Amino acid sequence: MTGPLLAALAAPAAMGVSGPSLALPEAAHALAVTPAAAAWLMTAFGIGMAAGTPLLSATAGRRHGPAGVIRAAAVLVVLGALLVLLAPNLPLAVAGRALEAAGAAGLNVAAFQLAGRDRSGRLPGLVAIGSAAGGTVGLFAGAAVAGVFGWRGALVLPLLSLLSLRPVLRLASAEKAPDAESPRTPDSRTPDSPTPGPRSPALPLDILRDRRFLAAASLMLALSTVNFALLYAAPRRVAALTGWGSVETGAVASVSALAGALLSWLLVRAAPALGPARVKALLGLGSAVALVLAVTAPWPAAVLVGSGTSALVTAGGQGLLTGAATGGLPTARHGLAIGLFNLAFLIGVAAGPALAAFADQTVQFIY
Repeated sequence: MTGPLLAALAAPAAMGVSGPSLALPEAAHALAVTPAAAAWLMTAFGIGMAAGTPLLSATAGRRHGPAGVIRAAAVLVVLGALLVLLAPNLPLAVAGRALEAAGAAGLNVAAFQLAGRDRSGRLPGLVAIGSAAGGTVGLFAGAAVAGVFGWRGALVLPLLSLLSLRPVLRLASAEKAPDAESPRTPDSRTPDSPTPGPRSPALPLDILRDRRFLAAASLMLALSTVNFALLYAAPRRVAALTGWGSVETGAVASVSALAGALLSWLLVRAAPALGPARVKALLGLGSAVALVLAVTAPWPAAVLVGSGTSALVTAGGQGLLTGAATGGLPTARHGLAIGLFNLAFLIGVAAGPALAAFADQTVQFIY
């Protein structure tokens, strides 16, 4: 049950990205701002996650391990959600979303830290798929919650992570015990050794110069940006083409994107036979086709296929490209490299909705 448990911790963080998408028009009306300005409620979440990932990892993580990250992140999620629920204007709501996102990022980091101890790679894969599924289900969940509780409810979906908080904390405490004892064993010399410092530079210049890392991180940034732009834009285009309401649109958009996220497992399994070069080409081509379909096709079904394809290549790429990002680096630099790789993904989370909102306002390709 470890995989599903960690996926349940990470999934609501992804819901926080997509959940407000179909509730933004209502939020814009209530806050007396334009729809493009209201899109900052999504963009701020991506920025908060990008900032919270290294911050919580470097502070709570170093001293207290994953359990410390989880506790600090849960506090930030609650405080941010309270600010969102009480904010009388857009700037305070955006600030609350950023604070909530920093906490969600910490929960996501902790989930991957705990999953990363499984050398087979299956647990990280399950967490990645759970996160992708959360992002897609968030479209429907946000619309449904907004229909019952109002638009603010769609902005605080990361609170659902707290439902799995207690069992995950027990898991984190149990996993931490062997690490605490490892310096006492003869073979576990790394924690007390004076030599790792010189072998592991503090600044990540060696990582940023590595061609494999740069190629993998750049492709992940592109995949993520397209995917989260479509999480904002594709449901609106479907609604415009069909005349459906937000709940109906959210339901079909969630199903298509969720199907793509789940099918990414087939891509992960086929990757060894395809080879790294073909996998990267397939990811890039799939993302490009998804973008063209979602923004130009005159049929709702084609738009949904584009959204699902983007979810497929993004979820698959997050797992497959992680290995490519660290392939040319020494083992001691893998942790930091994965953190920087995830930062590239999160920059796309923030940039995608902002670019889609800009295009909506200036090019008018959605309506």
